[in-house]
Amino acid sequence: MSASLKYGIKQAKPILSKTPEDARRRVMNLYRAWYRQSAYIPHEYDVPLTEGKIRDRVREEFEKHRHITDLRIIDLLTFRGQNELVDTGLKFKTRTHVMDYFKDTVNEKPSDFMNKFLTGQQYGN
Repeated sequence: MSASLKYGIKQAKPILSKTPEDARRRVMNLYRAWYRQSAYIPHEYDVPLTEGKIRDRVREEFEKHRHITDLRIIDLLTFRGQNELVDTGLKFKTRTHVMDYFKDTVNEKPSDFMNKFLTGQQYGN
């Protein structure tokens, strides 16, 4: 291996967490904070959601990233989650922002004439 290549490769340092246990602790603290905040969201934002639905959605978001093992990515996602929590807790979001987390991500396109007509699509598109 050449000397320039040998010195050109560096190990990237983690942002906050030094060990996987430290990252896990940060993620669990964030999860608990979201879990506690979920009791206040329906009342503060006047959304037609129950506390259970909000907690299910929070759990789903955390489960979506369960497979990630890179400490830098875990720290980044934890930082983003903390920012979302602060924004939600301090009411920097509107009702629409909160409801965007609960809308279906895939909207099925209507296949027959009547459903296309009722959704406002033109015939033949």
